[in-house]
Amino acid sequence: MKTFIQAENVSVKFRIYHNSAPSLKDAVVNRLIGKKNRDNFTEFFAVHHISLNINSGDRLGIIGLNGAGKSTLLKTIAGIYSPHEGRIAVSGRMTPLMELGAGFDPEQTGRENIFLNGTLLGFSPAEMKDKEQAIAEFSELGEFLELPVKYYSSGMYGRLAFSIATMTEPEILLIDEVFATGDAHFVEKSSQRILQLVEQSQIVIIVSHSLEQIKNLCNRVIVMDKGVIIKDGDPKDMLAYYAENITHVSEKKK
Repeated sequence: MKTFIQAENVSVKFRIYHNSAPSLKDAVVNRLIGKKNRDNFTEFFAVHHISLNINSGDRLGIIGLNGAGKSTLLKTIAGIYSPHEGRIAVSGRMTPLMELGAGFDPEQTGRENIFLNGTLLGFSPAEMKDKEQAIAEFSELGEFLELPVKYYSSGMYGRLAFSIATMTEPEILLIDEVFATGDAHFVEKSSQRILQLVEQSQIVIIVSHSLEQIKNLCNRVIVMDKGVIIKDGDPKDMLAYYAENITHVSEKKK
């Protein structure tokens, strides 16, 4: 089966609420006098009319300033957000490396969360049983796997989440600012794991503020600004454009 991602005229909008909910007194008075509460919010497009074709072999980097829409676009591709306009078609099994551990149950042990998080990633209990030992060994948490994760340090939490999320064979790999957590040994080991996944995957999409990472891993880059794609092309050309026109820091000044 051919692996691809197609986005057609995709828009995603959010609301910014300006005032808190009315007090009980105000609500009662407004109801008695027949005054309707008006929604006091502003809508804005985090992603606006984006069309994009990503095919097998693409190693796509997405760059832009904070608020440019990078992560929103990636989460829409992953199915976390639904487009308000347009459509996204995906062919291939996705592995999202973003917000790792978001589905953990703090009351359950690390081992129990292996199966819980695996289910959220689309794996059956039998499949996770096959992966359990490898995940346990990679995380290096030992007997702490029998402890509820609410007692984990941030480093332990990150190590378990990373070990679960990367114990896959992805066709499409989505990476959003994933940085290794832990000591130097685990940082090096997890960095090598990401490189292996990138090599194994048919499509890779990376959102990162590390331009060096984008330069080293990607063969195509899009530049986003205010929810739209303003440039799409060769990494060297796109990084130069980004430095000169978006961050206004030329390569000569670096």
